[in-house]
Amino acid sequence: MNLANKITVSRIVISILVLIMMCIPYYELGVNWPTYLIAGKVTISLKYIICAVLFIIASLTDSLDGYIARKNNIVTDFGKVMDAIADKLLVNGILIVLAVDGFIPAIIPVIIITRDTFVDSIKMIAGQKGGGAVGASILGKVKTICMMFGISLMLIYNLPFELVNLRVADALIIIATFLSVISGIQYYRNNKEALFDSM
Repeated sequence: MNLANKITVSRIVISILVLIMMCIPYYELGVNWPTYLIAGKVTISLKYIICAVLFIIASLTDSLDGYIARKNNIVTDFGKVMDAIADKLLVNGILIVLAVDGFIPAIIPVIIITRDTFVDSIKMIAGQKGGGAVGASILGKVKTICMMFGISLMLIYNLPFELVNLRVADALIIIATFLSVISGIQYYRNNKEALFDSM
């Protein structure tokens, strides 16, 4: 296994660890995470601080593995598949848990997952037609950046912006959701010929 694929697999492992940490019913097990009062306004759990740190580490590897693979010409089918799985697990999994915990509306992960399923289906069809699927667009990249920053801030209760009543985490995730839909439409338009030729 090359270095890029090892980094991708490590992102999957970290993503699973974060999801497990967030999903365990600690209260029912009699476990209480330490909490910290920030500036007398915001109380944050150590659990979410750790999850945020792990999420940020995993997010940073998202671009690193692809860069290493392209630079060293070691792009593999395994890497492509596992990278897609890692991305979905990291972002979509966290969004679902955040929705369950009441941090974000449930409609956000529904939209994101629906869009990803739609785009992945187009990729599969376009790929069978001998290519045609475009890479990540500028909108897609901006969407990813907004989502990563938004989730990171959400996990730490929107600090430090919460201290001045600025809902930056909410705004970034909402922007990312809109960009996700727009980039999905853009992807469809760029590949609709391959899509309809298969009918």
